[in-house]
Amino acid sequence: MADNTEIRYLTPIDIEEKREKYCRFQKLGIKYIDYKNPDYLLKFVNEQGKLLPRRITGTSVKYQKKVAQAVKRSRHLALMPYVGDMLK
Repeated sequence: MADNTEIRYLTPIDIEEKREKYCRFQKLGIKYIDYKNPDYLLKFVNEQGKLLPRRITGTSVKYQKKVAQAVKRSRHLALMPYVGDMLK
């Protein structure tokens, strides 16, 4: 028994495959992010109303700046709330 160093598990271990992150704007060829579409912009905002970071959404630097500007404009025109109490 001393030479048996193999570890065996009763259930197989779940090994999650990491999905490749991609910029949805570059993939779909979107040039302009419309600030008048709050339903689409809510995908880039968490429950508290904060903007989601690039590392989570996979958005490129160029389009992350455009998303931030569109969210700010939408908030200014009261299409989106500044502070959301459980938006989603």
